[in-house]
Amino acid sequence: MEKQTLPNSTLILVFGILSILSCCCHGILGLIFGIVALVLAKTARQTYLAEPALYDGYNNVKTGRVLAIIGIILSAIYLVINIVLIAIYGWDGMEEMSREWMRVYEN
Repeated sequence: MEKQTLPNSTLILVFGILSILSCCCHGILGLIFGIVALVLAKTARQTYLAEPALYDGYNNVKTGRVLAIIGIILSAIYLVINIVLIAIYGWDGMEEMSREWMRVYEN
């Protein structure tokens, strides 16, 4: 009997990668992709552990899960940093800092 690919195994891997890549988008997108990847990985893991002989692609699930955890941690750190900076400098101060950084990097 031929092994089936585990449902959503590739999607879990892609969402894990996207959670890391999008962690710098104020932390929100990385959290969303990471949490979705973890939920999908949990169901895929339960499916695989019920009958491991039937499914292939569990390595994608494990890798995607690890990447999602890393992405969630990075996104949470980035989100906390943004919240602290906004609390310290205010929204107007953050806009002024970003304008100053753009002026510095343009020259």
